[in-house]
Amino acid sequence: NQLAAVRRVLERETHSPFYQEGVSYALLKVTELGLLPAAEILLEFGADLSFEDPVTYYTPLHIAVLRNQPEMVEFLVHHGADINRRDRVGAQGQGQGRLSPLGILGALAVCFFPLVTSLQLGADVNAADKNGKTALLHALASSDGVQIHNTESIRLLLEGGADVRATTEDGDTVFTYVIFLLGEMMCSSTEEVQAINHFCFRVTQLLVAHGANPSECPAPESLTYLCFQSFKCHFPLLRFLLESGAAYNCSLHGPSCWSGFHVVFECLCSDLSVSEDDNCSTELVQKGQTLLELMMASSQAIQLPTNFEVNTSVCKYHGEKIRTLFCSLKQLERSPQTLKHLCRVFIRQHLKPWPVDVKIKALPLPDRLKWYLLIDHAAATHEDL
Repeated sequence: NQLAAVRRVLERETHSPFYQEGVSYALLKVTELGLLPAAEILLEFGADLSFEDPVTYYTPLHIAVLRNQPEMVEFLVHHGADINRRDRVGAQGQGQGRLSPLGILGALAVCFFPLVTSLQLGADVNAADKNGKTALLHALASSDGVQIHNTESIRLLLEGGADVRATTEDGDTVFTYVIFLLGEMMCSSTEEVQAINHFCFRVTQLLVAHGANPSECPAPESLTYLCFQSFKCHFPLLRFLLESGAAYNCSLHGPSCWSGFHVVFECLCSDLSVSEDDNCSTELVQKGQTLLELMMASSQAIQLPTNFEVNTSVCKYHGEKIRTLFCSLKQLERSPQTLKHLCRVFIRQHLKPWPVDVKIKALPLPDRLKWYLLIDHAAATHEDL
């Protein structure tokens, strides 16, 4: 009865002065509510799919996306709405810069089903706004890791072909937002730190699995470099990166730009020079040693910076241990690679990606050989083997 009444009103008012604006504005409202039969009648009576809300400048399709109406999104596109049409908010200086519906969806954690629908309808997954920000970058930028998790949207966009190399006009990359969140942990509660860590780990897994390079230049934009600098806090994430094939040097310029070996020894000497707790120092050295072994076991010939030296005289604890680690490293660099070392590198390379040690434990090999292939012996006792 209501739909019949709507039809009678439209038939009666067809020749009214503001009929076109009225019927098109009505389409905006029924789109917001997801009323498909009413939308169909309005389109039948001439409602304009490209009509923009006079305040927000959104079209019916943008509103359907914002209101989490996947069926309405599909309906409008099938009736001629442009799935890649940008809004005019950016042009009016009120928003982030002319977003397509997919760009809006990327920034909204709740719009899972419209995102799926938009991708199925052929939305350009790599369309960028006027600042160069794609839907993937919007999804990453709008996530805080605590209350807003766009993990599923990020996964869908990546599986839909989103470019992990996308960069904004300001130089922001996919890892810029992960690095920012990791930095925010300094001022966060214990629960928030756990949530951010979990989110960053999961998102990094997705990005790396789709070809993102965490070891790019410059150093401040490199997730691997950041994790090396704070390996005491980000040890699990750094281990994942190294075991997933991330370079331990700058992937563009090599160790002359930045080197994981240099950063690890620098952090060890710096922290051990001010440490007041021998137990904490021991834990730090164990983590540092594990990272050094991971790097040595990731390539047949290790790469060190030119004239690389370490000053262990400032260390309050474990100075001799650090000096021994450094000497072993230099010796490995200068000496021909042993068959034992080459086999270790070869086997671990073929067991990537992470978690490599879990896969080693499952191999039908003697315990002694497993022990050599493993990196973190403290986490892999004889009982585990």
